[in-house]
Amino acid sequence: MIETERLGLRKLTREDADPLHEILSDAEVMQYYPATYNLDAVKDWIGRSMDSYQKNGFGLWAVILKESRNFIGQCGISLQNIDGVYVPEIGYHIHKLYWNQGYATEAAKTSLAYGFQNFGFESIFIHTYIKNSPAQRIAEKIGMKKIKEYDKHFSAHNLIWRLVVYEMIKNEFMSA
Repeated sequence: MIETERLGLRKLTREDADPLHEILSDAEVMQYYPATYNLDAVKDWIGRSMDSYQKNGFGLWAVILKESRNFIGQCGISLQNIDGVYVPEIGYHIHKLYWNQGYATEAAKTSLAYGFQNFGFESIFIHTYIKNSPAQRIAEKIGMKKIKEYDKHFSAHNLIWRLVVYEMIKNEFMSA
């Protein structure tokens, strides 16, 4: 387990399906996604992270509040298609009961450091819907710089959304 001052980050397991489903099925939490996730989709989400642990050594992790041992969300690194290129990207979802307490920022900053220190990435990214200002604030709080916007086609939902991309370069992170 990776530990921060207040959080533990550990690999997701099949047993996390119900608490993660509570988060990913919530319309308010998922307002900047094309749709919410049903339980089967959450199980697939966890399965992709488990596959990534095996293949890449990283993935999305369960975010556990150390004080109470409560599962409060997920955060970590996955390979994402950003404007046609697969790159390491930090993703996060925190249960809305724990919003505005700095947990997503704490977990994202730890994921950023972990990625640079353990996987030799030269850059790590965050990309999000242009209207998702909370996610953009987190990227900025952990020192990332906005590098571009692009249109992403979500074929399963027949949507084209404008996304914003943030980047942290390893040398800049290490010198900060």
